[in-house]
Amino acid sequence: MQSAKQKVSDAAAAAKEHLDILAAKTDEKVEKAAARSKEEREIAEERRKAKEAEAKMNLHEAKARHAAEKLQAKQAHLYPAAGPQHHHHEPVGTVAPTTGAVMPGYPLGGYPHGHGRHTRNI
Repeated sequence: MQSAKQKVSDAAAAAKEHLDILAAKTDEKVEKAAARSKEEREIAEERRKAKEAEAKMNLHEAKARHAAEKLQAKQAHLYPAAGPQHHHHEPVGTVAPTTGAVMPGYPLGGYPHGHGRHTRNI
């Protein structure tokens, strides 16, 4: 499903790019017709080139965004933990909502001796 959606979105972005380039060429023709010197015609041509480059950049950005959306949807389907997570515990060093004070993520007196270690007498 996401591949089809990406292809359609890419095709729409490509169509928009072609329309933007066509509009840039039309604007260039109008500016050249109104130009009174060679410099003004060169400026019109440079503006067209800049608009075409911007249209191509927008196309590539849109394609990258569509690919990222496809990848994100794929990962959310394969790895549900990658999606929104609902924790019941506060992360380490977060602000307590009632007091505004920072809560430590560890016991105040420290951990007891051997906590988390497997001690063995050899």
